[in-house]
Amino acid sequence: MNLIEELRWRGMIADIMPGTEEQLLKEMTTGYVGFDPTAESLHIGSLVPIILLVHVQNAGHKPMALIGGATGMIGDPTGKSAERNLLDEATLQKNITGIKNQLSKFLSFDTDKPNAAVLVNNYDWFKSISFIDFLRDVGKHITVNYMMAKDSVKKRIEGETGISYTEFAYQLMQGYDYYWLYNNMNCKLQFGGSDQWGNMTTGAELIRRKCSGEAFVFTCPLITKADGGKFGKTESGNVWLSADRTTPYQFYQFWLNVSDADAEKWIKIFTFLSKEVIEQLITAHKENPAARLLQKTLAKEVTIFVHNENEYLKAVETTEKLFANANAPAESLSEDDLENMEGVQKINFDVAKINTAIDAISFLAESGIFPSKGEARKMLQNGGVSINRKKVEDIQQTIQASMLLHNKYLLVQKGKKHYYLVTCA
Repeated sequence: MNLIEELRWRGMIADIMPGTEEQLLKEMTTGYVGFDPTAESLHIGSLVPIILLVHVQNAGHKPMALIGGATGMIGDPTGKSAERNLLDEATLQKNITGIKNQLSKFLSFDTDKPNAAVLVNNYDWFKSISFIDFLRDVGKHITVNYMMAKDSVKKRIEGETGISYTEFAYQLMQGYDYYWLYNNMNCKLQFGGSDQWGNMTTGAELIRRKCSGEAFVFTCPLITKADGGKFGKTESGNVWLSADRTTPYQFYQFWLNVSDADAEKWIKIFTFLSKEVIEQLITAHKENPAARLLQKTLAKEVTIFVHNENEYLKAVETTEKLFANANAPAESLSEDDLENMEGVQKINFDVAKINTAIDAISFLAESGIFPSKGEARKMLQNGGVSINRKKVEDIQQTIQASMLLHNKYLLVQKGKKHYYLVTCA
């Protein structure tokens, strides 16, 4: 399998150093990508490097995931307008453990395989290097002129906040990672997002200058949305890979609701379906866009990859209960249906207020579904609230005990996508 050829048709190659494709065709090659341990879970912005690692392993090469335990204490200036907060060692260790556990779901670390995946932490080699050693053995090989020419540094120097020496040194630290892995683990390839091109080529240059070695780099385009919105962001924030932070249902819904243009592009990047299958899906989707075949396939494949098939099936079941049968009366939902719905925020509410017939605006505000009565009133006036699948058309409506499903539940819908199960006890 020609790895670069595979990644090119998927739209996953932005820049590539000359000789990279030839190196990969010549021999099994160890290639690494770095992960920033700023949280104990990765989010879907990390899916591209994870998928690249899987492609590397599937092509017969040896994938390596580097967790930046040392560089995570410093902060990468790339794409940032201000310096970020530095993490303490305890938080960093917790984050590293969480990321290691997640990566083990996607890659084979079976040591019986010649191309078994490897996890490394750059703190393991940086912890014993003194400042003097680093300046003498690394700093003298890369000029300040070379470092300042990189876009990530240039933008910060020209900006209002400037750049600290700590962050300026990040480029050298990442470069040294590559040099150390080249010398100690025969790693000849680094890959990542296109915003990392400057940092990665510094590593290849350090290898050339320090030991006359030859190392290679390629980057993947940064993922963007067709409407200009930020990939992986929703109203509630990041879409995480951890089920504790983003439920499998919410994860599934993210992919299910992407635009046609994004689905056509992302099904190549985020799934492992073959070129023939993807081309057939795109053709079928264009013949009947309303069926949303691309979105459904994309959501299925990515949810199974990140979670598992059982969680995917549960997400589909929840979706059907909430949306496909939306015209069926709420009274047809069993108590188990209501209690086990994923992606529905659960709220407890004092039944005494229901027994005295509370007005809808007060109920929506006091339950926390809306932050204020004013916002609740505005949404009600715009027809954006349903209770038990019946649109609230009168803002004077009262919520009474007779409305409770199974004598204790209210199913509230706010807008198109937000559902709340209110338990009144």
